[in-house]
Amino acid sequence: MSQDYLRLSELGIKRLAKGTLFVVATPIGNRDDLSPRAKQVLEEADLIAAEDTRHTGRLLSHFGIKTRQIALHEHNEESLVCGLIGKLKEGQSIALVSDAGTPLVSDPGYRLLRAAHEHGIHVSPVPGASAVIAALSVAGLPTDRFCFEGFLPAKKSARQGRLQMLAQETRTIVCFESVHRIGECLDDLIASFGPDRHAFIGREITKLHEQCVSGTLAELKRMTDDGRISIKGEFVLVVEGQRVTETSAVNIDLNQLLKEITAVLPGSRAVDVVTSLTGRGRNEIYRLMLSQRGGAGEEL
Repeated sequence: MSQDYLRLSELGIKRLAKGTLFVVATPIGNRDDLSPRAKQVLEEADLIAAEDTRHTGRLLSHFGIKTRQIALHEHNEESLVCGLIGKLKEGQSIALVSDAGTPLVSDPGYRLLRAAHEHGIHVSPVPGASAVIAALSVAGLPTDRFCFEGFLPAKKSARQGRLQMLAQETRTIVCFESVHRIGECLDDLIASFGPDRHAFIGREITKLHEQCVSGTLAELKRMTDDGRISIKGEFVLVVEGQRVTETSAVNIDLNQLLKEITAVLPGSRAVDVVTSLTGRGRNEIYRLMLSQRGGAGEEL
């Protein structure tokens, strides 16, 4: 975005950058969470590419926005990308939105964004609501390092396999789950992580019947079973990572582990992997790598 445009924005003069693909976050429940800048972009864009035009149409109608829409979803995105890139090259501005929250976070739009970058088209984020960040902010679990898993596999065997892979993950884990599988998912989490692992359920975040509940996995399962957590709406699960004290009992030759991993990965990536596997401090692992190399390091 040009400096001239930024100055105009600071002065309150409305002028969208031409030929720009705007990635616009929309409310996940409460319509008042739409930011003034997002509203301006939706009003002044030449076209809105929406995951579901009916859903987005209700939001636009609420704010009196009459910008033309086109449906862009997982089933037609590939066929529409070429035409949308053409419009952007002609100087039209396009606002990409999903049904709720920040586009591309478990939503369509990846192909369009990738094509825009490949064609040198300017892309601009219009940040706002995100169910992932909203849940993390109130979960009461560590947020300095976390991983996002999107929707876990729908099939039980695949879901159990994925959770077994995540059982040793030391970062806080965030995932989405459907109303139809939340009970089974909690059962599988208990089987893989143990009943005492701390977790959080965010249900219908920012909506009228919002619930934000913290407890162990076993406690959350009991609350879904007895109705204290209603089995309705949309769910975000935040689960504590495996505690370092749990991994410390595992007998790991740190020097040998680091040597093996640096043999196949660049130094920075190797340090990240060993840090994640062992729960040790990144600086400690980096210093160990330097000592193995005789003090010759690299920029991390």
